[in-house]
Amino acid sequence: MLNKLLLALGALIASIGFAFASVEVNQADQAALDGVKGIGPTTSKAILDARKKGGNFKDWNDLQTRVKGVGEKSSDKFSQAGLTVNGAAKPSVMKPAVTKADKAKVAVNDKATEVKKAVKP
Repeated sequence: MLNKLLLALGALIASIGFAFASVEVNQADQAALDGVKGIGPTTSKAILDARKKGGNFKDWNDLQTRVKGVGEKSSDKFSQAGLTVNGAAKPSVMKPAVTKADKAKVAVNDKATEVKKAVKP
């Protein structure tokens, strides 16, 4: 019984690893590209056609430029879903987003610092 439970747990962990596996745009076939959330048959065919015509993609900008329908927002989503170009996720996706709340905190802290400086003799 314990062996079956451990086997099931191991299979679950392995399947989670496959679910988050990255897909390299320069190596992937149509099925692999279709497996990336947000990429359908039309986009995967456009990617493969562009790669066949112009060779491997150098970077994310090259992908966006050469593949019609792949812009800033869609490439962000593809990168978040595991697509890579030359083994790299899109740089803008890797940066933490600065929210309005974060900016407000900075403004409040800056104002508090100004007040403290003004009060000190």
